Amino acid sequence: MADQPQAEDSSPNDEEQASRTQTILGHLQELRYRAMVSAGALVVGIAVSFWPLTGMFIDFLAEPGREQVENFELIFTEPLEYWTSYFKVSLLLGISISMPVHIYQVLAFVSPGLTWNERKWLYPIVIGATLSFLGGAAFAYYIELPPALKFLIDQPGDVTDIRPFIKIQSYIDFVTRLILATALVFELPLVVMGLAKIGIVTSKKLLGWWRYAIIGAFVAAAIVTPSIDPVTQSLVAGPIIVLYFVGIALAKLVEGSPMIARD
Repeated sequence: MADQPQAEDSSPNDEEQASRTQTILGHLQELRYRAMVSAGALVVGIAVSFWPLTGMFIDFLAEPGREQVENFELIFTEPLEYWTSYFKVSLLLGISISMPVHIYQVLAFVSPGLTWNERKWLYPIVIGATLSFLGGAAFAYYIELPPALKFLIDQPGDVTDIRPFIKIQSYIDFVTRLILATALVFELPLVVMGLAKIGIVTSKKLLGWWRYAIIGAFVAAAIVTPSIDPVTQSLVAGPIIVLYFVGIALAKLVEGSPMIARD
C-alpha cells in the first residue's frame, strides 16, 4: 500500500502559540515606540527650558525662602553642585512641558482596548490630566512650601546668633521633590476614575478601603517627601486623602455610564 503524503499543516496549538507570540511582539514594539516618543518629548522640553528659563525658575523657587529668612542666600561648596541643581530644575520644567505627550502616549497605548465612545474622551482627559499636574505643582509651591520652610528654617525661641546658609543642592532637592510628588498626586482622581471605568475597582469598594487609604497616604508622604518633619509629611498626606475621596466621587459618576459594544 502506497505511503500517503503527510500533512504539513501545523497543529491548532502551534498556530495559536504563533499568533499569541506575534501579538506580544506587536505590543512590545508599540510600547517601545510610545516610550521613544515620550523620551523625545522630554528631551525637547529640557532643551526648551534649559536657557534662560531654568535660571529664572531657580530664582522663582528661591522666593519662598526669601520670605522666611532675611537676606536669604543659596550657596554651593562643590564645583558641580550648581550645575547639578540647574539640571534638576531643567528636568522638572521638561517634565512639565512634555506632560501632555506622556499622558497621551499612555492613553494611546491602551486605546485599542477601548470602545469608540471611550476613545472620544482621549483629548479631554489629556487636557484634564495636564491641568491637574500643573495645579498640583502650583499647590505645592503656594500652599505646601511656605509653611514647610517656615517650620524647617525658622529657629524656635529667641536664637539670634544662628543664621542659615543653605546649599543650593539641598534646597533644590527639597523643593523639586515636593513639587513633583504633589503634582503627580493630583493625578490620583483621574487614575481612580479610569480604574472604575474599566471595572477594576468600584466606588463602594474604594469607600470601604478608606482606613487603609489614610494610612497609605501618610506612608506614601513619608516616602516621597524630602524631609522627615511631620509638617511637610502632613501637607502632602492631606491632599492625597482629599483627592482619594474626590476619585471615589468621580468613580461613582462613571460606573453607570453606558458602554458601546466593541467592533
